[in-house]
Amino acid sequence: MTTLPSLRLDGKVALVTGASSGLGLDFAHLLAAAGAEVVLAARSLDKLQATVQELRNAGHHAHAVVMDVTDKTSVQRAFVDAEQLLAGRSIQLLVNNAGWCGRSFFLNVEEEEWDTVIDTSLKGAYLVAQEMSRRLVAAQHAGSIVNIASILGQRVTSAVSPYCAAKAGLIHFSQAMAVELARYQIRVNVLAPGYIATDMNRDFWLTEAGQQMIKRIPQRRLGQTDDLAAPLLLLLSEAGRYLTGSTITVDGGHICNSI
Repeated sequence: MTTLPSLRLDGKVALVTGASSGLGLDFAHLLAAAGAEVVLAARSLDKLQATVQELRNAGHHAHAVVMDVTDKTSVQRAFVDAEQLLAGRSIQLLVNNAGWCGRSFFLNVEEEEWDTVIDTSLKGAYLVAQEMSRRLVAAQHAGSIVNIASILGQRVTSAVSPYCAAKAGLIHFSQAMAVELARYQIRVNVLAPGYIATDMNRDFWLTEAGQQMIKRIPQRRLGQTDDLAAPLLLLLSEAGRYLTGSTITVDGGHICNSI
């Protein structure tokens, strides 16, 4: 009888960036429920402490570190802090989730907005993934990196051109990383969500404009964070051990809809 592969992450240590809210917060809960010891990272420690305590109260192992993904020194310091909290254990799994989309039409995008979006959504992923990979290679440990992109890295919409550029770059960058890191048993993949309902955007989807956008999705509904759970666990776990350089798009068929 064929044994079904497990999506469990028992015995693994996972880092989630941008973990103070939105998808990052949900990802942290998911990974902990799957058995991983989780390290939550964000710019403000205060925003993470309540979540860490909640996870611990539920019987999970969780920690928090301050990390500004756009600052190399901050990223390096966060890994040092994390390893101290982990008693020297290495982080083996990474969910590169931190990002920012901006909100201006192209003709109104100022350089500051462009830099903030690119630095957070693309440069940040590079800095965090590189620091983790260097540590894994030095320790001769395998690992798995999942970069959180978007369907806007594959198609476009208005008023977020820097974000589209960042996410498209992240997808291609992930493939380049996957080629170079495969020899070290480090896998790199991409999860590209479509329109997902979160606490941050829930009110918008109730507006007329939001409802019109939902009608463009072939399944005629928004995605829920639960819809991302199995794809993310597949990419992180041993069940996906032969997946690297791949992008899994979870969008209710939105990306293949007619234009």
